[in-house]
Amino acid sequence: MIVIDVASPVPPFEQLRAQLARQIRDRTLAVGTRLPTIRQLAANLGLAVNTVGRAYRELEEAGLIETRGRAGSFVSAAGEDGLERARRAAADYAAVVASVGLDTGEAIRIVQAALTSGTVTPASS
Repeated sequence: MIVIDVASPVPPFEQLRAQLARQIRDRTLAVGTRLPTIRQLAANLGLAVNTVGRAYRELEEAGLIETRGRAGSFVSAAGEDGLERARRAAADYAAVVASVGLDTGEAIRIVQAALTSGTVTPASS
């Protein structure tokens, strides 16, 4: 279920993108699930077609969904691969943190700073 808060300062496309991404990551939407068409979802949510289209494009760029032409858009297995890569990177980071003697609070602050600095670049797989 998707809920768009029209009073929110967060743009509707971002609300939609975030909610779908969360449902994909927590497996509420399983790999292979066919998503509603852009037009159908736009009509259901009272949004412009371009708004839903943008959310779908961003989800596709993130590897969470894939579009198969006229067959539609589906939850991608690549999203699970990304989650697994993130888990491995977190485990590697935790090992480095332990080896240099940082406390948990400082380690988390370092990650938060990296995520919010705007200079994060995707690592190669």
